[in-house]
Amino acid sequence: MLSHLVIKNYALIRHLEISPSRELNIITGETGAGKSILLGAIGLLLGNRADTKVLFDENEKCVIEGVFNISGYDLNSFFEEADIEYDQDCIIRREISASGKSRAFINDTPVNLEI
Repeated sequence: MLSHLVIKNYALIRHLEISPSRELNIITGETGAGKSILLGAIGLLLGNRADTKVLFDENEKCVIEGVFNISGYDLNSFFEEADIEYDQDCIIRREISASGKSRAFINDTPVNLEI
C-alpha cells in the first residue's frame, strides 16, 4: 500500500507530498485539475518511460518517490535474490535528469527498471 508520495519538478508540480490514509482514497477534480499528472508520476515509479518534457524546471532533476508498506506480501526472498535490503516500508525512487538520464532505486539501491 502506498503510504507516502513525493513529487518534485514534474510537469506542473514543483513540490508535492501526499500521505494517503489507510481508508478509502479518491482523487477527484475538474478537467485540468491535475489528476492525470499525479497518475503519470505514479506510472514513472512503476517503470513507465521517462521523458525530459515532464520537467517543471529544465535545469533541475525530477524526483518521484513512493513509500510502500509491503509487510503483507512475503517478498523477503525476492529482495534477497535481487541483493536489495528488505524493509517493510519499501522506498521506490525514480530520478530523471535534465539531460534525460533516468535512474531507479529500491531502498536506495540502484536497480534496472526491469526488476
